[in-house]
Amino acid sequence: MNYSGFLGKWMFSLALCLAPVSQALGGEPFWLGADVSGATMNEKMGHKLLDAQGKECEEVALMKAYGLNAIRLRIWVNPKNGWCSKEDQLVLALRAKKLGMPVMISFHYSDTWADPGSQTIPAAWKGYNYREMKNAVAAHTREVLTYYKAHDIDVRWIEIGNETTHGMLWEMGRAETQMENYCGLTEAGCLAAKSVYPDAKTIIHIDGGVDPQRYNVLLNAFEVNHVHYDWVGLSSYPYWDQKQHLEFKDGHTIIDCVANINGIFKKWGKDCMVVETGYDADYPDKGYQFMKTFIHALRTETDGHCHGIFYWAPEIDSGYKLGAFRNGRPTHIMDAFRP
Repeated sequence: MNYSGFLGKWMFSLALCLAPVSQALGGEPFWLGADVSGATMNEKMGHKLLDAQGKECEEVALMKAYGLNAIRLRIWVNPKNGWCSKEDQLVLALRAKKLGMPVMISFHYSDTWADPGSQTIPAAWKGYNYREMKNAVAAHTREVLTYYKAHDIDVRWIEIGNETTHGMLWEMGRAETQMENYCGLTEAGCLAAKSVYPDAKTIIHIDGGVDPQRYNVLLNAFEVNHVHYDWVGLSSYPYWDQKQHLEFKDGHTIIDCVANINGIFKKWGKDCMVVETGYDADYPDKGYQFMKTFIHALRTETDGHCHGIFYWAPEIDSGYKLGAFRNGRPTHIMDAFRP
């Protein structure tokens, strides 16, 4: 890939519209998704979403109208108030089913948010030894997926942990100090997932998609410890890349994320998905240009080894900068997903 030439291309988004963004090269589907896990809670709180014409619209249907073809749902073990339980998220999965949209399940293995800064053991699992924890991971994974299979949900992708850059289920599964445990817990989740949805892709999800070093450390550990997973999921946000001094310009996020995806396949033989991304919706024109360019690069510059991209919580328009809506309406960022 000619990176200097590509960086120049990213400034000219119109040149990127040579093929529909929803179709990958060679006719394979290229998945354009969104994490809509908060939709039921937002609806309960009375938050309304409007389409570009100002008509009230349910979120999953609105994503479909903008050209997205998949959704992502997070699962918590025993969440407060029931949000993000398997029952809560089934409501959204059934809406996706009606619209012909497959589903990605993101297991957090926690009662609340799990991310690089927090991987809290569910309250009901505290005090478990390592063998008991592996059994709990497997049982929870099977229970949730069996529930979705009973409702004929098209689960195509299953994340075994959310942004587990530093491991999961701390302290037992902290990567820096208990890497073997982390790998064993991940393997338990992967095997359980395949026992219910054998054709779904199991995904290991790591943040900082522009930083190959963190990926190589973890993927090497998975290989050494014989973890049976299918794909690698990346989080890639230009905002966070710049906050963490990984990058200094939006275009570099695209270049280095694409390079990392290509490196992952070359070194580890694993295909990828960008399972989280977003852009500051206060700058919708820049966000549109970034997303249009990013989608095009992932489709055309990875030799088919990147299978899609998911925007995280596009509906959020207050308290979080990186949604794609303002005042309940989609910004120009959402147009990047249109065919």
